[in-house]
Amino acid sequence: MVTGEQAYLKLCEEVLEHGTIKGDRTNTGTHSLFGYQMRFDLSEGFPLLTTKLVPFRLIASELLWFIKGDSNIRYLLEHNNNIWNEWAFKKWIESEQYDGPDMTDFGRRSLLDEAFNAQYREQMDRFKQLVLTDDGFAKRFGDLGSVYGKQWRAWQTTTNQTIDQLNDVIETIKVNPDSRRLIVSAWNPEDVPNMALPPCHTMFQFYVADGKLSCQLYQRSGDIFLGVPFNIASYALLTHLIAHECNLKVGDFIHTLGDAHIYSNHKEQVLTQLSREPKSLPNLKLNPEKKSVFDFEMEDLALEGYDPHPSIKAPVAV
Repeated sequence: MVTGEQAYLKLCEEVLEHGTIKGDRTNTGTHSLFGYQMRFDLSEGFPLLTTKLVPFRLIASELLWFIKGDSNIRYLLEHNNNIWNEWAFKKWIESEQYDGPDMTDFGRRSLLDEAFNAQYREQMDRFKQLVLTDDGFAKRFGDLGSVYGKQWRAWQTTTNQTIDQLNDVIETIKVNPDSRRLIVSAWNPEDVPNMALPPCHTMFQFYVADGKLSCQLYQRSGDIFLGVPFNIASYALLTHLIAHECNLKVGDFIHTLGDAHIYSNHKEQVLTQLSREPKSLPNLKLNPEKKSVFDFEMEDLALEGYDPHPSIKAPVAV
């Protein structure tokens, strides 16, 4: 089996060569393949892609946001992380409270029309500032609903109780590492209509063998160029953090994809990435003074030896 970054590049090749051309929710169009699996040996290095720059800071702050059980983008904006802005921004510009210029179809028009792009940047900056400074505005428009962090840390039951799935799994790993029930689910059918974006990475399972912690993620939908590199690194980081708390070494991260797709307006970027030679993977360093997953902050995480090829820009399909 192909492993590491080569596994990701092989996925790109497979989808371009054998994927079906399909429509999608965003009306962008995709090359799509159903059912694919990659494996990453975490002992070989931290799986942050080197064939393009992937910003570890954004991945780490998003994961810590999930771990905290937060669903409001204010925390992300405080850490200069803008990766969830578009979904919250969309809620604002479609509301009666929005009083700016028409931002309809902003995801594509902003790339084609410079005047529109300037208006978009102005309104997005205004939106971010309001989220950061206005508590009422942040509560109404900054919250993304019952997304990942909410489901991980406070799953709502039919009896109006909450389940802290992530904490429960960590405690089970400590006392019963051979359990086959080390599962966290983000896909809550009742809450899907109330989410800005239904979970793409829907559930993950841990597995302990030979003193090593492995993790398998099932992802129902994967944006291969923009999203999947983040997901690989995010769940690798989560595995490292939980292994650290449970006094285990890291094993494998297995990434299982349902609808694995390359958007039609990402094809040239993918071809550019495929033309590059992978470099050595970086190493992750965790603050040894922090013992609990829930105590880690950004300053407790460090990446050493990351020397990627330059970044490759591409539009987000919303």
